[in-house]
Amino acid sequence: MAKGTPRKRTGARSARGGLLRRIRRWLLRAVLGVAGVVILAVLTFRFVPPPTTPYIWGEARRLGGVAQDWVAMEDIAPVMARSAVAAEDADYCLHWGLDVTAIRRAVADGTGGASTISQQTVKNVYLWHGRSWTRKAIEALLTPVVEALWPKRRILEVYLNVAEFDEGVFGVQAAARHYFGVDAADLNAVQAARLAAILPSPRTRSASDPSDFVRRRAAGIVDGAATIARDGRAGCFED
Repeated sequence: MAKGTPRKRTGARSARGGLLRRIRRWLLRAVLGVAGVVILAVLTFRFVPPPTTPYIWGEARRLGGVAQDWVAMEDIAPVMARSAVAAEDADYCLHWGLDVTAIRRAVADGTGGASTISQQTVKNVYLWHGRSWTRKAIEALLTPVVEALWPKRRILEVYLNVAEFDEGVFGVQAAARHYFGVDAADLNAVQAARLAAILPSPRTRSASDPSDFVRRRAAGIVDGAATIARDGRAGCFED
């Protein structure tokens, strides 16, 4: 019995080692599988408009339908794109999806937020709304993937087409018609700025009947949109 003990121990260690190797292989395959699915999902929407999003789908079920008409970037007034960037993410062309400087400032001020347009696009298209550390962590991991695989122009195009502008109103085309009775291509500087001004809180603000706050914010956005056009910070999404 004593002579056989070392062989048994060696065999047990070998079996455990084999099991650990198989577990590692399974985990690696699982990670590669998830990564493959994520990359496929991101690449698909680089070229194909998302048919819906988790939030839009939920709102459509709740309301019995929503207004949304997809338009290409060429059919959105350039001043609308500049206004959205000026309002939400003035350094959009200068970062890789996560604005580290803004995040540090928000943490230091205790204000939270600091989401870039890229992060908001990832949240709107792939994830769910609401405050959650889990969602924020996934968002932070997925945003650089989207930045790597989509041009900045495409990110902004998708953002403008899925953003909520009023209850049941999604995308800049539906918003332009809802508030002003025009197409997104025909928005003027003031109309574009007012739409951008309501983006952080579309259910409590109106672009067609603006409060004093929205008027002041829109006036600042008009100036900001003109500034980023002059200083080159609109270069990554304009022809």
